[in-house]
Amino acid sequence: MATPRFRASTLAALLLAAAALPQAAMAQADATVRDALTMTNTGQSAQAFALLDPLEATRAGDPEFDLVFGIAALESGQYSRSIMALERVLVVQPDNARARAELGRALFAVGDTRAARALLQETRDQGVPIAVATTIDEFLTAIDRVEAQGKSSWKAYAELGIGHDSNANSGPAGSNVAVPAFGGLVFTLNPGGVKQKAEFFTAGAGASGRYVIDPRWSLIGNASVLSRSYSGSADQFDNLQLDISGGASYRHERNEYSLVGQVGNYWVDGDRAREQIGVVGEWIYRFDSFRQVSTYLQYSQLSYPGQSIRDADRTVIGSSYSHIFRNGSLVYAGGYFGEESEKAAGVPQFGHKLWGLRVGGQQPIRDNLAAFATLGYEDRRYGGTDPLFLVRRKDEQVNFNIGLNWVPAPLWRVTPQVALTRTSSNIAISDYDRNVFSVVVRRDF
Repeated sequence: MATPRFRASTLAALLLAAAALPQAAMAQADATVRDALTMTNTGQSAQAFALLDPLEATRAGDPEFDLVFGIAALESGQYSRSIMALERVLVVQPDNARARAELGRALFAVGDTRAARALLQETRDQGVPIAVATTIDEFLTAIDRVEAQGKSSWKAYAELGIGHDSNANSGPAGSNVAVPAFGGLVFTLNPGGVKQKAEFFTAGAGASGRYVIDPRWSLIGNASVLSRSYSGSADQFDNLQLDISGGASYRHERNEYSLVGQVGNYWVDGDRAREQIGVVGEWIYRFDSFRQVSTYLQYSQLSYPGQSIRDADRTVIGSSYSHIFRNGSLVYAGGYFGEESEKAAGVPQFGHKLWGLRVGGQQPIRDNLAAFATLGYEDRRYGGTDPLFLVRRKDEQVNFNIGLNWVPAPLWRVTPQVALTRTSSNIAISDYDRNVFSVVVRRDF
């Protein structure tokens, strides 16, 4: 799939050039349709689309209307609407060369190069005028370039960062906790269990790749490692995370399906704290080069060395929608729900059901600078009564991140950001807030 920048700069002239196809078929169209076609041919496609859009419900199936409406929708960036209208034309007029060529353009715009190539070649073979054939040849050359970008590739990165963490161990603010199981007796927490602030240093690296077997099948893989080292007495919370994944993806028209195995390990102060192994299946549907929706199902087995009573099976289903606007702005939103089922018998307080929402976006400020923000909410309801606090645990967590992405030179990125976390819980030792400020410098390869 071509990037929005590539499509806007390199292909704009070609997309508009195809409008030079013969217009004799429009001669008998009514005044509204003729006016819309004139608008489209004079660079007023948005106005033409706005003129015809309210009429689609009653005029869909009229090939003259559908053809002009499809062209106006295409020139306005309404690719899905354009495809539906032009397909209606070809149902009634299968030999309509212009509808076939415009549909080829629309399919090219949404990244379906295979179908676009077939339609454009068929149109050229119908004996269209030389000027039109030349334009189609340019389209086919552009398709060749886009498909060349789908060849096997890999990329990697390395990063270093510094920052300040107001709560390195995600602990409660107070050291004194009343425990209902002991008649409300107040206990003093170990210093390691109380909120601790510290400066930190991070180092990370990663690599990902795609090996293309054929235009539809690919093997994909990813590996990353990230360490965080704290200052002073908080060094007992130093941590290291390693994640590896690999699998296969299948692409068909605007759909991509992938199945990936995942392995992850997490260490705290040199000791392995959590192991994760699982699989995730994902379906991505791309409306066009700017909009897509993805849905996934993830299953993981969580193991806690030395605390096997906490071992669990985690299943999460989620979906998200993302949209890149023509000015480079990005927005996305998604939701998910799932469950962690405890493996040990008699400890339902370790299992929980969850659901959450996420929204975010990025706004370019100038060519090498963009601002971003994300907001997330997660609700967790546990399955049994906590034996110490005598209530069924309930957590509500809110995460808010805001920052900048600055690209001072090609392949370099500097990201200052603030990450705020607030977890409200009816279990005192699980109720906390955390504010992290960091600056990360990343080099891509």
